[in-house]
Amino acid sequence: MYGSTYGTLFKITTWGESHGKGIGVVIDGCPAGLELNETDIQKFLDRRKPGQSKYTTPRKEADTVEILSGTFEGKTTGTPISLIVYNKDQRSKDYKEIASIYRPGHADFSYDSKYGFRDYRGGGRSSARETIGRVAAGAIAVKLLNQLGVSIYTYTASIGPVSIDKNQFDFNTIFQNPLYMPDSIAAKNAEEYLEDCMAQKNSSGGTVECVIKNLPANIGEPAFEKLNANLGKAILSIGAVKGFEIGDGFSAAKSTGIENNDCYGHDEEGNIIKLTNHSGGILGGISDGSDIILRAAFKPTPSISATQRTVNRQGEALNINIKGRHDPVIVPRAVVVVESMAAITLFDMLLGSMTSRLDKIIKFFE
Repeated sequence: MYGSTYGTLFKITTWGESHGKGIGVVIDGCPAGLELNETDIQKFLDRRKPGQSKYTTPRKEADTVEILSGTFEGKTTGTPISLIVYNKDQRSKDYKEIASIYRPGHADFSYDSKYGFRDYRGGGRSSARETIGRVAAGAIAVKLLNQLGVSIYTYTASIGPVSIDKNQFDFNTIFQNPLYMPDSIAAKNAEEYLEDCMAQKNSSGGTVECVIKNLPANIGEPAFEKLNANLGKAILSIGAVKGFEIGDGFSAAKSTGIENNDCYGHDEEGNIIKLTNHSGGILGGISDGSDIILRAAFKPTPSISATQRTVNRQGEALNINIKGRHDPVIVPRAVVVVESMAAITLFDMLLGSMTSRLDKIIKFFE
């Protein structure tokens, strides 16, 4: 299996399975001198761990991280950083009944078709627990970006038919409800909707929005290393993501050039600015200095207890009721995963942009 490594200069390799001994990540390319301890990383992992509310799986995992290498006396050394989270509450027996059954909406059939073998215990590498390594690495990337003045704000924009009202947007509300929505009214309505889904043994999808502020206007390349393309790959690599947008996204297809173009002007200090931001902060594959706005669409949790039709490995038709501990909605726990993948991509491309101009290279080595 290849494809467990992401990034060019700031590079991560995730490892481990849902019901294996542990989950982890190795980060290569982190500069020396960053103050870092387990608490910095744990704050991010706590945002994605199970058991936070009745809208997340009741699997009891503390997801406590340990730093195995790459730091000394509280600072990064510039060598590879290795992180591990041990699995403590596996219940592999919950999955024995489906060892040869293809669960609707899961990667069982495609995984089996590719490898001729699959780890049926929670999906193995295709499990959402793989994202632990991404979030742990993302915590480091966010801290590095903060050193450069770059901030990332990520939240739930919709669950099922319930969307936030931007006129009611309150950043402080994000961490005051279990759905991570910046609109308390929308959060209440979404909770009621999820209650109905759960009563029907069903699940829901939704969207996550991410806003990146203060990124310089020079990150990304005009061809195959476009910033929007790499952000798209990063976000779409998250297991349950089925759609990705930058700026106006798909709604741009319904607009005209006059409506969609971002005109230019000056701020009070005479700096060139865009008067609107339909582009979502990226033009020609390069950041333009305005806020980068991206959205990810998540499908409903495929593990539902309602009766569904399927077949087994022998091709025999049957009905299935999926047992075990599963989230009725993936979105709230995925908010920090989206933030982490965006941060990893941004810092990697920031490092890559350091060689774009000769005058900057000369200045660095003077």
